[in-house]
Amino acid sequence: MEKQEIVLASNNPGKVKEVNELLADSAFHILPQSEFDVVEAEETGLTFVENAILKARNAARYTSHPVIADDSGIEVIALKGRPGIYSARYAGLDASDKANLDKLIEDIKPLDVADRNARFVCSMVFLRHAEDPTPLISQGIWNGVVVTEPRGRNGFGYDPMFYVPTHDCTSAELSPEIKNQLSHRGQALSNLIKQIREM
Repeated sequence: MEKQEIVLASNNPGKVKEVNELLADSAFHILPQSEFDVVEAEETGLTFVENAILKARNAARYTSHPVIADDSGIEVIALKGRPGIYSARYAGLDASDKANLDKLIEDIKPLDVADRNARFVCSMVFLRHAEDPTPLISQGIWNGVVVTEPRGRNGFGYDPMFYVPTHDCTSAELSPEIKNQLSHRGQALSNLIKQIREM
């Protein structure tokens, strides 16, 4: 069966790999927007879902393909939800994963261990085309705790400092298969694919 090609509005290789793994048994195949020389959208939204829609419309205009886009990040409850929508640029506009990680570690060090509850949030959208007036929208939330000593080599972003109490390890210590079952992105994508099939 020929798979339907959908563009993922992301240049993050870790995210592209993760989404394709999640879709391995589906009728869809993800192409990164980098294959179409898409200029990244400016993330001017004030919520995850606003930014996801901005990225999706931008990619759809460049590619003329259906598009999936997500905006995701980590929220630390005691930091009033920071880094939140600024997760990818927490340490500055072109900050590396390590720089963002180091900044968040510095910010949570003064917190009591009991106040380090956090959650990964993912808002994901699907557009049939750039002018689609009814985007499909899905959200996933993954609760955990942030730690000051990163552990693990899997995943990307804040995974090494996101401790998963149910599995007694960080997200970066989970196998990709287990992470995909638990993660905010896995939840959001699973729900979004159901909506696409029903559409």
